[in-house]
Amino acid sequence: MTKIRLKQRKKVLVTGAGTGIGLEVAKELARGGAAVAFHYSHDDRAAKAAVRAIRRSGGKAEAFQADFTDLEAVKRLGRDAAGFLGGLDVLVNNAGITMNKPFAKVTPAEFDLLFQVNVRGGFFLTQTVLPSLRKSRGCVVNISSIHAFQGFQQHAVYAATKGAIVAYTRELAIELAPLGVRVNAIAPGSIVVEAYYKAMPGYDRVAHGKGIPAGFVGEPKDIARAVAFLASEDARYIVGQTLVIDGGTTAWMPFGDGFRRPVKARFGQGYVPET
Repeated sequence: MTKIRLKQRKKVLVTGAGTGIGLEVAKELARGGAAVAFHYSHDDRAAKAAVRAIRRSGGKAEAFQADFTDLEAVKRLGRDAAGFLGGLDVLVNNAGITMNKPFAKVTPAEFDLLFQVNVRGGFFLTQTVLPSLRKSRGCVVNISSIHAFQGFQQHAVYAATKGAIVAYTRELAIELAPLGVRVNAIAPGSIVVEAYYKAMPGYDRVAHGKGIPAGFVGEPKDIARAVAFLASEDARYIVGQTLVIDGGTTAWMPFGDGFRRPVKARFGQGYVPET
């Protein structure tokens, strides 16, 4: 596949780049010639390893830590990343956490935590770096989820945050377009990341893929390449859209009773207390 190369050396901040989709997005943009600020929340190993590899190859990169429940830390991240990069052309709001729990048992603390990390953090980070994005006539790519469009039991709070991102993307796009800043979103479907194996011991990606029209479960690179496209000049006329990348998952009508079955997976371990 032809690699999408950015026409100039973009200055990029990717949040949640310590693992999974965010890590691959940051690496893909670096491969395309961008200077990249990797944000991580807790575990710095993968982000710092990627930074070292990029530097060895002659690129520019740095890792920055920030707890997205701390609004001042989020704002500091924006200022520090833009300072390191010498400006900002692209912001990828990928940081997020998930949790599954029956609706009747969700606590206010859990509700607040998911909205703080998944919605509030990206909102105010974008606000913080807006002057840099206006100066560069840059772009924002928000990462949502197909949970914004279709329901899956025990994900009421997570779905609410991802739906908020889609609505917020649409509004922000029309507000910032006159300022020269493009805003779009991507809604991934099933993407194989470390959290799958933690939440579902014995997870079988081949079996899972048989239930997806494409015939397989997606990988972080499938999202990373789409982000690279949206960040490029080739996407200059795409504004306020949410690109669904799900192997056809939301395109079919299951007409099954799976929604009645108990959920065995436990997402949120290590991020949300008591999960």
